[in-house]
Amino acid sequence: MNGTSTGKGNDPTPGATPPVIVVGAGPTGLILAGDLAEAGIAVTLLEKRPRQISNLSRAFGVHARTLEQLDARGLADDLLATGSTITQLRLFRRLSLDLTTLPSRFPFLLITPQYEVERLLEQRARRLGVRFRYETELLALRQDADGVDIDVRTGEGTTTTHRAAYVVGADGHRSTVRQAIGQPFPGDSVITSLFLADVRLGQKPDSVLTVDGTGDVFAMIASFGDGWYRVMGWNRRNEVPDDHPLDLDEVKDVTRRALGTDYGMHDARWLSRFHSDERQAPEYRAGRVFLAGDAAHIHSPAGGQGMNTGMQDAANLSWKLAAVVTGQAPDNLLDTYQTERHPVGKAVLRSSGGLLRLARAKNPALRALRAVVSALVNAAAPARTKALAQITGIGYRYPAPRGAHPLVGTRVQDVTLKSGKRLHEALRGGHFVLITPPTVQLPHHTAPDDKPATPPAVEHWADDRRTTILVRPDGYTAWAQDDADTTAIEAAVSARFNAPGRH
Repeated sequence: MNGTSTGKGNDPTPGATPPVIVVGAGPTGLILAGDLAEAGIAVTLLEKRPRQISNLSRAFGVHARTLEQLDARGLADDLLATGSTITQLRLFRRLSLDLTTLPSRFPFLLITPQYEVERLLEQRARRLGVRFRYETELLALRQDADGVDIDVRTGEGTTTTHRAAYVVGADGHRSTVRQAIGQPFPGDSVITSLFLADVRLGQKPDSVLTVDGTGDVFAMIASFGDGWYRVMGWNRRNEVPDDHPLDLDEVKDVTRRALGTDYGMHDARWLSRFHSDERQAPEYRAGRVFLAGDAAHIHSPAGGQGMNTGMQDAANLSWKLAAVVTGQAPDNLLDTYQTERHPVGKAVLRSSGGLLRLARAKNPALRALRAVVSALVNAAAPARTKALAQITGIGYRYPAPRGAHPLVGTRVQDVTLKSGKRLHEALRGGHFVLITPPTVQLPHHTAPDDKPATPPAVEHWADDRRTTILVRPDGYTAWAQDDADTTAIEAAVSARFNAPGRH
């Protein structure tokens, strides 16, 4: 059925021109559409599937940096209530990473199914006025200097054309948007045959996440917290096409061989095969069309980084697109989406692929390398810190202009401010936040321009640090200086938020 929300979004009827159309109602599309709506932009979200959040989904792990982004939207605590956390991330039999050392409010991995993430993000998007159109399939796309025309087909078989200022493709690894703009998707299949199953267990595992492998088999069991468990497995000696029949006996056999027991699994509600690819689009932007999430990059499941990377793409793009659509920033701000997020996607592709190849290692050389890597990371704190930062997403930084302050482009921790707020609370609503020393008192900020950028919220450090930083809506440093020079701070803020087209 078609879903419609009430609010400030515009219906994509012929002749109407909503500023942004987002294609794909997974976590990436939902967080992006919600952010744009919160900025006062009319957003329509198109989804090929019926309006029904499935209880069957591949992703089940939410990393620290994604939880921080959700916290900046007021959703993290609600999501935490839906799952369980683990503080040790075991990659190989001899390598385990201690997540409690993360410099984050969320020093753990949250195990919760993707449908819980989607449920909360959809509720937020509807509350903010996003217009949902389910059972609506993108057929074709054309763009010119002023906008984008898309042809869609509804569930009733009706074909119509709609126009938008911008279109974002968050429509998965088979992205119709990516194909429509002629963007290639180079890469390879790294595992030709994995299986997934959601089952009940007769015996409860000792851990929320159980992972191991031996010889030619590998298996993982994750608890959804509601009596259902996700099982993922692989058998090197039985690599078959995705459409090859799968039954519970095969799942139990591989699990027993990999983990020593099948935990009395029964009552499978879902069984599926899939293959794991490593692919990335060369460009995330083509004029007025953008790619995000699996439409832009797909990775191996090692490290559980896929859904998380896509949601962080959305957090990066949304505030920039909002600034351009509302006339507060020039169009070239959108080019930084490519320069900031494409390298992150490439790094995730490398790290997850490397983990997978080491985990599957069969020849003696690779097994020896795995032992060396495990020993190095276990023994060396810098290597362990780097591995944790990359897998959880908190360690990535964005390129900064030549001569910029060293903090520019870095993630800002969720500090408690003098007002008693945490930074993530101050960021809610998609604001910039200026954090100054307590001694700095800025004059009331007024802007002569008739369409000024919204001035940043001003907060003070709760301690005596003297650095002033301007925090972007996605939680990264936009500008910083080391002294408490009020005149210089006011000039920097005025240059970014008073002048037309500056951001």
